[in-house]
Amino acid sequence: MPGLKKINSYSSPNIRAQQELERRILLGMAAEWEAALLSLDLDKRRLIQRPLFAIKDLKTQWGNWSPEKREISLSRQLVLNYPWDSIRDVLLHEMAHQIAQQMFDASAQTSHGHAFQQACKILRISSSASANYKPLQNRLLQDASNPDDKLMLRIKKLLALAESKNRFEAEAAMAKAHELIAKYNVALTQTDKHRQFISVFAGSPALRHPREDYHLANLLQNFYFVCGIWVPAYVISKGKMGRVLEISGIVQNIKIAQYVHDFICHFVDTQWLKYNQEKGLNRYRKTDFAVGIVEGFRDKLESNVMKKKTKTDFFAIINKGDPHLAKYFKFKYPHTTSLKKTASHQDAGVLRDGKKVGKKLVIAKGICERKTGKPRLITGTS
Repeated sequence: MPGLKKINSYSSPNIRAQQELERRILLGMAAEWEAALLSLDLDKRRLIQRPLFAIKDLKTQWGNWSPEKREISLSRQLVLNYPWDSIRDVLLHEMAHQIAQQMFDASAQTSHGHAFQQACKILRISSSASANYKPLQNRLLQDASNPDDKLMLRIKKLLALAESKNRFEAEAAMAKAHELIAKYNVALTQTDKHRQFISVFAGSPALRHPREDYHLANLLQNFYFVCGIWVPAYVISKGKMGRVLEISGIVQNIKIAQYVHDFICHFVDTQWLKYNQEKGLNRYRKTDFAVGIVEGFRDKLESNVMKKKTKTDFFAIINKGDPHLAKYFKFKYPHTTSLKKTASHQDAGVLRDGKKVGKKLVIAKGICERKTGKPRLITGTS
């Protein structure tokens, strides 16, 4: 395909599989670049030339834009070991360098000078870049392992208590963790303190998302202080652009929301296997069951909030939102549309059974990290 460079050969027992994966990633880089270009105004789009794309064994860089070769290259270590949102983030960073050079003639400026800053604004990405630019996942890991992050440590301890076999102790620990999250965010929005926001994927890109994914996205927005939006993203296994839920917020809230998302998805899968063991129900009924679980858990969270003294402040912040986060989100996505995912037919009995299960759901263990889609606990002082 034009614009894609030949993958370098190297010795490996799985060389064919590796080369096929890299070929798909190269196609994904091209597709993501095209999607980002379409977000530009037509007059700006005409100034940008389609580059070559390459995967290389870069030693000191995660990515590189070469004006001479008109090439965007990404590190092999990056593309083979990091989730797609981190890969796309570095790709857009290099695209900003390309725009700075081709649109603003940045040859006489420093690499992250005014032209680069302008290019980042056009792409609506963070311009806080430097020679020490780290992939998205590394920035999350670095912040999450900060021993001074007292909020995360306290929540981690509470969610560890939520593993208790004593149901009442587990329920109380989870409720306390949610109360702490709410109080922290209420206090945060009452100050004008500067805060950094970040945007990451919750879940994986897919061509289609079942209805429960939309219910879960709304749950995260309503109770975990993040903004969510469905964005175009490349699906490597299908070789096409699909969509994924992207959540934005401060790092602490992102970590919690990511973990809750992955925890509930895993919980749905395990509970469905038990429920459907002898029933032989189809995928549509799994959606009914999963929606029931999410909505049952929502009822439980709302009930817990109503029991607490923080209920007025909690619902006030939900309705008002964080003005700083709203400003960040508006900059990143100035034009958004709402869509409603409705069920053409659902089994009321299966939905009801799912709700019963959801009302017993307890989010346990610590806040987790994702690497290639696999959760693991945060490191740091306990």
